[in-house]
Amino acid sequence: MRPLLLCALLLVLVVVPASSATTPSTTTPSPARVIAFYYPWYGTTATDGVYQHWGQNGHTPPNDIASAFYPARGPYSSDSKPVVQAQMDEIRAAGIDEIASSWWGQSSQENQRLPLVMAAARRDGIQVAIHLEPYPNRTIQSIETDVAYLKNLGITSFFVYQALEAIPVGQWQAVMPALHAGGATIYAQTSEIGAAAAAGFDGVYTYDIVTYGGNMFARYCAEAHKLHLLCAPSVGPGYNAKRADGDTHLKPRRDGGTYDAMWKAAISAQADAVTITSFNEWHEGTQIEPAGPHRGSVRYQTYDGAWGLHGIDAEYAYLFRTRYWADSFNSAVAPAQTGTRSK
Repeated sequence: MRPLLLCALLLVLVVVPASSATTPSTTTPSPARVIAFYYPWYGTTATDGVYQHWGQNGHTPPNDIASAFYPARGPYSSDSKPVVQAQMDEIRAAGIDEIASSWWGQSSQENQRLPLVMAAARRDGIQVAIHLEPYPNRTIQSIETDVAYLKNLGITSFFVYQALEAIPVGQWQAVMPALHAGGATIYAQTSEIGAAAAAGFDGVYTYDIVTYGGNMFARYCAEAHKLHLLCAPSVGPGYNAKRADGDTHLKPRRDGGTYDAMWKAAISAQADAVTITSFNEWHEGTQIEPAGPHRGSVRYQTYDGAWGLHGIDAEYAYLFRTRYWADSFNSAVAPAQTGTRSK
């Protein structure tokens, strides 16, 4: 018999209506309030001919992977339709409105997999944004071209990672009219909120849950709102990237306490949207995707004990809790808060 909490999650998957995979919506979707950063970059020998993003730092998948945690579904391929659809089912059940899919340029594998991600998301009524990564030779000209290309695919929401680190305000100002054409919303990942406003961004987000703790959210959102920017601080369950790249920085999960504290801080800060770092960034240990125990020579961390859950219920603990916080946030946010603020 399945544990009761897992049955509850499966019930949500059955009763929440999904959008048609073939019939596009005729109405404009509501602005997303809960957004998860999503990574379509994984591969396996069976599907892709080689393990991708599982074997960094000398690890040898499938039993030894570049993560402190082990996926409950095992190392998987992001080019597998059943896997991606199952992920979208989990995302929908967790109350997440939108995914920001990691994207590394038009020649990247993440771009090649985007149609699969979009089709699976559409089937579950999930909006798709792009997390515009700092791919090699990224310039303001390439970004302008990229956004135009992605808008032709129906994407209108963009999160620009390290937005102001290599591209000055003046260059952003010059292309913002083109980027905004068609009603696109552009977020900057930055601590320089004044510069983001001057550059013409619609909002800001933090992504990095180690540098930007929940104790910073009130000041961050207050400054953003003062400058008429949307504030979408990033919450996450914890951080542990040591197995992936040797990084010794650590943000313990505290049996779910870290996640709860960041969500509470985001709601108290009157965030316009909450971004989640992340659904499945296994390298950095920020994932909320189900993780489970693994029998082998490597001892992985698990979610066991989070919110008092154990066994298979614990594997899904962060999805259950995300649903709780997504519902709490949606109840707390006034409708007038959502949407692009006037400049």
